[in-house]
Amino acid sequence: MAQARKIATWVVLIFVLYTIIDQPARAADLVQVGFVGISNAAKSLGQFMHDLAN
Repeated sequence: MAQARKIATWVVLIFVLYTIIDQPARAADLVQVGFVGISNAAKSLGQFMHDLAN
């Protein structure tokens, strides 16, 4: 099981590096989408906690 996880990690790492080298603009778009999603989740959580406190 540990060996499969190690192989999967390497495959994902190689794919990410290939994407960054081959299509840097697309990779930047994907990173931006990820950060926008995290930002929206944090804002929603903050709004929920604010509403819960009131």
